[in-house]
Amino acid sequence: MVSLLARASTRGRGAAQRFPAVPLGCLAGAASLAVSLVGLLGVGLALVVVQTLDPAGGLGVGNSIALTGRLWLLAQGGQLTLGSGPLVLAPLLLSFAIAWGLSQAGRGIVRLSDLSAPAQAVRATAVAVLVHILISVLLAVTLDDPEVGVGLWRAAAGSLVLGAVAVGWGVGRESGLLSELLDRLPGSVRPMLRGLLAGLLTAMALCTVVVAVALVSDASGYARLSGSLGGAGAGALGLLGLALLLLPNAAAAVLGLAAGPGFFVGSGTLVSVHGVTLGAVPALPMLAALPDTQAVPLIAFVSQVIPALAGLVAGRTVGRWFTDRDGGSVVAGLVGLLSGVLLGAVSGLLVWTAGGALGDGNLAQVGAPALATAVAVAAQSGIAAALAAAVARWRALG
Repeated sequence: MVSLLARASTRGRGAAQRFPAVPLGCLAGAASLAVSLVGLLGVGLALVVVQTLDPAGGLGVGNSIALTGRLWLLAQGGQLTLGSGPLVLAPLLLSFAIAWGLSQAGRGIVRLSDLSAPAQAVRATAVAVLVHILISVLLAVTLDDPEVGVGLWRAAAGSLVLGAVAVGWGVGRESGLLSELLDRLPGSVRPMLRGLLAGLLTAMALCTVVVAVALVSDASGYARLSGSLGGAGAGALGLLGLALLLLPNAAAAVLGLAAGPGFFVGSGTLVSVHGVTLGAVPALPMLAALPDTQAVPLIAFVSQVIPALAGLVAGRTVGRWFTDRDGGSVVAGLVGLLSGVLLGAVSGLLVWTAGGALGDGNLAQVGAPALATAVAVAAQSGIAAALAAAVARWRALG
């Protein structure tokens, strides 16, 4: 009942803003197109400005635009084929930005139209996703050349998955259909999902802190690598932008380190709490965060508490959101356990998405092993979440 009232109030607030004369399909397509145009324009403008300020000349405007399109495709799971081999590494910060833009487009479609039935919501989502796929396919076809090949099928599949999830989330949330669906599920599902989200955000925040500490501890190495690549101030700014785009990837790799399996930067470099193997790595300033010796750094040992802390946060969130209808402390503990296990599964998916390849041979594997990370996080977070949820619910019952 609450979700239905919320849905009705949302439509009521947006009644004055609807445009009945605009067909739903056209509105959805225009919203999706706007996200891609604004995103490509923003990234392209940033690249052109940085390259223009480069005293060595940098890339031309045409090459900067081509690089923008290739980054856009990589962020959606695309693949580039270079002379050194396949490049498959999504800059996750850009991926999250695209997903956010598409979800806002989905919410905007609902605000500007009357989606009174699930069929209309599905239709609007399908049109928006189709337009997003067509834009990605057009970019892939246009940017494909003998020097830099673009994987057409990966570009289409990646944009399909990202678009469907992001637009579907935005439409479902704004229309109230998502709340309506959750109302039909058992009451403990909402606390479990809240716990999962809280645990995941906690884990990623702590992993980002670990990356920051590792970079600060070797700031001279970062500066040395950045200076060796040239480009003066403009080059340093561009490298900083690239580091920010890859920061979530680095945090996901740290999650593999914290869980136990560690992470790879090619076949010659492995960083884990069981040992460090150093090999040749790309000259990226962010990789200055890697250990300088084969001794396991202290921060690696400290990071091992991250899965347990994330599980405690997830379990506490589950216990706090439990109601009398959901059950007592035992049921809360079981739901907390499930939330922790799901946290492991989502962590594995995130690690798999953040990894990839930087070519053939020694750099064919970059990132943490997804399956091993998922199992390790599920085991550690599940136990911690079960205990935290049971205690939180027991304390709430007085």
